[in-house]
Amino acid sequence: LRQANVRLVSGRGKSEATFGNPKPQFSSHSFGCHFVEVTWQPEIVRLRVNRVVTVIDAGRIINPLAGRNQIEGAVVMGIGMALLEHTVYDPQNGAPINSNLADYVMAVNADVPKLDVHFLDYPDTTLNELGARGIGEIGLAGFAAAVTAATYHATGVRVRELPIKIEDLLASSLVA
Repeated sequence: LRQANVRLVSGRGKSEATFGNPKPQFSSHSFGCHFVEVTWQPEIVRLRVNRVVTVIDAGRIINPLAGRNQIEGAVVMGIGMALLEHTVYDPQNGAPINSNLADYVMAVNADVPKLDVHFLDYPDTTLNELGARGIGEIGLAGFAAAVTAATYHATGVRVRELPIKIEDLLASSLVA
């Protein structure tokens, strides 16, 4: 029998949190960047996301397949947020009109291009021994803004409200 490598941890049971520290020494946050390319076809009134490259720095990625799936799912949610999803309310009573999956428009497989997800995979051992940080919501943060920026570059119309409405793009392009 081999002897197990056992390590005893002792202490007072008190942790020193850095939350609220005005000058923390290290960051425990993950970082990400989205690069989005859209295609605007005004003759057929069509705006599509046709390319997405996402780069994430979340320390060591313990399960690359699950991590990639997490980020891809967030990007699909971001496409829906930026281009499709909108709740319509009844002006009489304020109840949502499209409150079921038959009436609510969401992103589907045909709306999503091939997604290119990259992890820097640089372990952050100052945070923990594994060097891993969380990637729970980092894939969605900033994605709708990347789509609106790409839309501005493709159309010349600055979008300030989500979802991006085709009628706003057409109305602004007629004025210009």
